Amino acid sequence: MSNDRIEARLGELRQMSGEFATAYAERTYLEEFRKSKLAMLMKEAELAGYSSAAAQEREARASKEYIDLLQGLKVATEESERLRWQLEVAKLGVAVWQTTQANERLEKKAYGA
Repeated sequence: MSNDRIEARLGELRQMSGEFATAYAERTYLEEFRKSKLAMLMKEAELAGYSSAAAQEREARASKEYIDLLQGLKVATEESERLRWQLEVAKLGVAVWQTTQANERLEKKAYGA
């Protein structure tokens, strides 16, 4: 593999790692915001006349807003995991390339090429 190709691939990986960081941050934010949103929706349920915490939570979790948030979390998780696994596959590719290079050096040394 040429140095230009290696540099191009490293650039791609840098970009992908930035995308992963952004996706991971979005996922983490939504995971934390879910707790706040549940509390806000429970408060709304309390104002609507649901006095017990269990009833408030039931109403909050059944609300369209909460379901939409969960859908967003699903999408963010999928994107984060997709990028994470792309980076893992890239790491495996580097390991395979390194092994191939080491084997070629050993063959050259063994056969005097």
